[in-house]
Amino acid sequence: MPSSLLSRSRLVLLTAAAALLAACSPTFNWREVPIAGAGLMAMLPCKADHATRAMPLGAESVQVGMSGCEAGGATFAVAHASANSPVQADAWLQAWRAATRSQLGPQATEAPATLQRASVSPAPLRLDAPQGAAPVQVLWFAQSQKDGTVALYQATVLGAPSSPEAAKTFFDGLRLP
Repeated sequence: MPSSLLSRSRLVLLTAAAALLAACSPTFNWREVPIAGAGLMAMLPCKADHATRAMPLGAESVQVGMSGCEAGGATFAVAHASANSPVQADAWLQAWRAATRSQLGPQATEAPATLQRASVSPAPLRLDAPQGAAPVQVLWFAQSQKDGTVALYQATVLGAPSSPEAAKTFFDGLRLP
């Protein structure tokens, strides 16, 4: 075999190997992440950062835990809080929704949602806001706990992920115990 043909063959093989290695480092590296102590499992596309902050929900300041990360041009996050009763949970979720909607404008649309094992009251609710370069998708839901408290959640995708399936994978990956 002539040396120039051998060199081209090696170049083609090296190029193919480099392409395969690049494919092995995906933008979306999905993993299960436990959220809060209530048992929610979320699929996140990257290693999660965790934080807690006080958030005004109606007349109260509530400690809200957050887990999330950025991948493929979007932020994927789950926030959670714990209410003492279903009445408090409903009031807090209404305040949470109102605060979110006030930042998004009139193009945001809400619709009933479903999530297996989520409480029916307050019922799961989905919000979509096509905000140009930074669209927002939100899912609010709750789950009653054995001790009488109610775990509240807000799952959010902020931005337009580079993969059209990323937001669906994120929301479909939310699993309550």
